[in-house]
Amino acid sequence: MTHGACRFRNFAKISHLIAIDNILVSDEVVEAKFICDLAKCKGGCCEDGDAGAPLTEEEKGLLVRHYADFEGYLTPEGKEEIKRQGRYIYDREFGWVTPTINGNLCAYGFRDEQGIIKCGIEAAYLEGKLDWKKPISCHLFPIRITEGKSYTMVNYEPRETLCKPACALGKKAKMPVYQFLQEPIERRFGKEFYETLHQIAIAHFDQKATNR
Repeated sequence: MTHGACRFRNFAKISHLIAIDNILVSDEVVEAKFICDLAKCKGGCCEDGDAGAPLTEEEKGLLVRHYADFEGYLTPEGKEEIKRQGRYIYDREFGWVTPTINGNLCAYGFRDEQGIIKCGIEAAYLEGKLDWKKPISCHLFPIRITEGKSYTMVNYEPRETLCKPACALGKKAKMPVYQFLQEPIERRFGKEFYETLHQIAIAHFDQKATNR
């Protein structure tokens, strides 16, 4: 099952943390249930936010080097904004991010026949035209990564209204968000990290059941 890309809002939340080396994971990442329900949300996270999708330094280079590989999947409006603003822009709150169309839809997004917003980069990836799926910040949504000087914070930050269907679907299927996002978590932190998180999650739920 795929899930949409994501534009970001400023968000801060205090919760219990799971420490794996210098990576601090909110316990909501293992407790919350979530499965993207694109039929209902229509990929709205690609146009709902305070800025475009945050980018790593490596991803900035990938946008430049591989633009021709996915340009054909972009809308005329998106290509015009990329031409006007650049492949990426700087936001004082979020750092380097993707440009947007009139402050709304990510310039790299498009709507399919069902009106669902898709990522032009991912569309090219799925057809074998490049080996980069999309920005990791998009792939990880609704998990958000915050880098500190000596730690990395991993938080669960769904959109309150937009993600209600995904939360409901996740609860129905009893799917923890970290399991739904196994692929991007392994992509960002590695398979060993995911397995460690999985074992901690099992112990966490076993302990909660014992304490009831």
